[in-house]
Amino acid sequence: MNKHVYAGAVVLALCLSAALAGCGNEQQAAEKPLLVRTETVGTKSGATAADYAGVVKGRYESNLSFQVSGRITSRNVQLGSVVHSGEVLMTVDPKDVQQGVNQAAAVTAAAQAQYDLAASNLARYQALYTQNAVSAAQLDQYQTAYDQAAAQYRQAAAQAQSQQNQLSYTALTADADGVIAAVSGEVGQVAAAGQPVLTLVHSGDLEVEIHVPENHVDDFRAGKEVTVSFWALQQQSAQGIVREVAPMADSVTRTYTVTVSLPSPPQGMRLGMTATVTAKGETPDTTAYVLPLSAIYQTGNTPYVWVVTKDHAATLKKVTIVSFGDDNVQVTGLAAGDVVITAGVHLLQEGQPVRLEGDEG
Repeated sequence: MNKHVYAGAVVLALCLSAALAGCGNEQQAAEKPLLVRTETVGTKSGATAADYAGVVKGRYESNLSFQVSGRITSRNVQLGSVVHSGEVLMTVDPKDVQQGVNQAAAVTAAAQAQYDLAASNLARYQALYTQNAVSAAQLDQYQTAYDQAAAQYRQAAAQAQSQQNQLSYTALTADADGVIAAVSGEVGQVAAAGQPVLTLVHSGDLEVEIHVPENHVDDFRAGKEVTVSFWALQQQSAQGIVREVAPMADSVTRTYTVTVSLPSPPQGMRLGMTATVTAKGETPDTTAYVLPLSAIYQTGNTPYVWVVTKDHAATLKKVTIVSFGDDNVQVTGLAAGDVVITAGVHLLQEGQPVRLEGDEG
């Protein structure tokens, strides 16, 4: 009997050991650090909070369209073409409009013939009336016929002129000197009247548009001088003047659009070039760092990033967005040496153990 009790106790102990071992394995699996890709803040050149990236654009742009509908038969410009005021840029098939012109011309010719006849009859009866050869009633009859013929002739002539104008509208001309910034109409395409087919950036006034966070918008005010530098021109700089500051912040980025005019742009500057605007005389008290866009974790209207603690755990840190690039973002609120997680940020949880890519695991 004692042997059976002893054997049962051994079996129970083995089962408990196996169960505890299983729980331990599950706990180890749950706490296994997640492999993450990171970037250490400060290892790449940052920019002061007074530096904002923007793009050179023209102050005035025209969306050009035909005033008549028709099939596009020619396009004389390409993207980036320099054009002059009055230059023909595109044409549409004039056949239908030309038929209208011919018809209006025929109606005008007939109306003119009636007018000439009425004028001749009126002149003859006026002469007869002075000789007392016809009555006043007869003269009034021919005067009325003349007035009607004159009105019909004026109407026909106006219609003919309108048709002639329509014919001139089959050629799309530049309304100012400038550069073609966009082409949306091609030969063979049927363009409706008023449908934009070209975008023309006018020569002359150039400007840079930047986006400034709300905590730095007071650094910019209309009329203030700033420095504008150009990466493509070996950081050559020019003086800029703040032309306007948007009265409201963007609802998503919480930044204000600031437009900086360039009275004397440097030689070689072109539309679309990247520019950096720095507020003159400002002493930035915060450093902005450039991170990949994938590092931003948005909660409502508040941007965060995940940083790795000394204990190798992920924790959220609030940041302020200074500006956006094509695939990166400039933020403040970080310190040099912060290790920022740059991929898979929406899969993380507060306090989650992580392992840095490249670490021995």
